[in-house]
Amino acid sequence: MVAIVVSMVIAHRVAPIFPVRELTVALAHYARLGFATHPYGGGGYGFARLDGCEIHLGVVPVDRPTTPSSAYLFVNEADQLAGIWTAAGVDVRTPQDTEWGQHEGVVIDPDGNIIRFGSPIRSPHHTH
Repeated sequence: MVAIVVSMVIAHRVAPIFPVRELTVALAHYARLGFATHPYGGGGYGFARLDGCEIHLGVVPVDRPTTPSSAYLFVNEADQLAGIWTAAGVDVRTPQDTEWGQHEGVVIDPDGNIIRFGSPIRSPHHTH
């Protein structure tokens, strides 16, 4: 006999945690990208929210080695977002079409953390 277990747990969302050296610098960077940012009241941690997406920022001491993290941000218009971020003075790698059907760009924060962002490749029959 095989027992079937039905889970009552529902996952609602996930938030990557990016390691940062200076929280104020990281919060300013994400604010420039249009995220609503705020530090955790207890210090050493912060939050960046854009629409329904969230990134956590955790301070890592300078004497402790760290590896940058990454996240993928699904958007409806990668080119438009790249333009907004470029106009805000952020270094953006221009979106390019990929073989997996996404039009993707990249932003790297001051600590080397990567946000890849993309939208579906437009049909050649689509007009602006």
